[in-house]
Amino acid sequence: MTLALLVGGMAAAAVAVGRWEREFGYQSAAAYLVLETVNACVALLLAYLVYGRFRRTNTWQDLLLLQGLVVLGTANALLSVTLAKNEPVGGFGNWLPPGLRIVGTLLIAASALVPDRQTRRRGWRHWALAPVIAVMLVISAVLYWRRDSLPEFSTTNAPLIPALVTFTCFAVAAVGFTMQARSRDDVLLRWLGPACAVGAFARLNYLVFPPAREDWLYSGSVLRTASYLLLLVAAGREISRHWALQAEAAVVEDRRRLAREMHDGVLQELGYIRSEVSSFTDDRPRVDRILGASDRALDEARQMLEALGRSDDEPLGLVLHRAVEQLAQRYGVTLDLELDESIVVDRAQRHSLVRIAREAVLNAVRHGKVDRVRVELGRDGEGSRLRISDDGAGFDPGGSRTGFGLISMRERAEALPGMFDLTSRPDEGTTVVVRW
Repeated sequence: MTLALLVGGMAAAAVAVGRWEREFGYQSAAAYLVLETVNACVALLLAYLVYGRFRRTNTWQDLLLLQGLVVLGTANALLSVTLAKNEPVGGFGNWLPPGLRIVGTLLIAASALVPDRQTRRRGWRHWALAPVIAVMLVISAVLYWRRDSLPEFSTTNAPLIPALVTFTCFAVAAVGFTMQARSRDDVLLRWLGPACAVGAFARLNYLVFPPAREDWLYSGSVLRTASYLLLLVAAGREISRHWALQAEAAVVEDRRRLAREMHDGVLQELGYIRSEVSSFTDDRPRVDRILGASDRALDEARQMLEALGRSDDEPLGLVLHRAVEQLAQRYGVTLDLELDESIVVDRAQRHSLVRIAREAVLNAVRHGKVDRVRVELGRDGEGSRLRISDDGAGFDPGGSRTGFGLISMRERAEALPGMFDLTSRPDEGTTVVVRW
């Protein structure tokens, strides 16, 4: 995007160098006022959003960017007021906006160059604008004091130094923000680079072809507003990112609340039921079945509790390790683990594979009567493979009694999408393989 904008800016500069600029000029003081007002509103809107961002991050970059946008927005607002009055304002009114614009562009260039570090004092969140307000007051006081001795300022004889300074600052900021955006996942930085690039070409346009009249629109004015419109896009993306983060935080908090309720409610009640049933002496077979059902319910509740508190970006190998390790400790089984940590799956696939692995280990413990289970996760050609094997009692897969657990594992594997393979023989153990 930045490269395309650079090419477009060079084309606009070429237009300014040629004589086409006179043909494309448009006489409209009202349109010029509208553009300056849009520039001021966009800069101040983005400054407001960056202030909220600075309160969260407390970094030097956001602090300097906030201050630079406030100064630029103030300068554009003052220029809009001057244009709206449509009467001579003297040297003070003519020199104040460009003087503030130099300070604003210097701050933005500095924000593009500083490292991503936090300020040492948290109090900056409350006094973030105090330094620039003081600077603006000082500049205003000096210009007002020297108002009678200031040289005449107009669009046709504007000094070269302010234009060069603003052009250099925007060019430096464009390069700095673009380089930082390549190494950081930050939507605001990705748009600040192109916006500063267009702003730099707008200043270059003014340098090469100064406007002939104050009430005419030229390509430089349009480029300036285009740079601010890119800042408006950056503001929109920042708002979208903010609400996405808010929604994600709300989901995480809701999951934590559900986990607390489950831990303090369902798990406690299931544990109490199991302890009470274990004391019964009559009809022992029925008591054992109830105890088995209670153990399975407790295990499912613990699994749900762990899933609610689990981060969505955890690798599959780590989640598998933790899930089967809990079962091994609970039932006194030895695990042989061989897990490839580089295998990446999405959230739904990770959930299905963990449930398949837990079900296979539980079947080995309950029905196979084993004391050792092997769990493998690795590459299989162009895909991946999960393998759970044991040397227990085994069974006949072709028998008439097929438990719902096996059906559930097969359905979960096919929904990955993947393939499910079960191999077992009486007294020869069982092997479950999932490929996806």
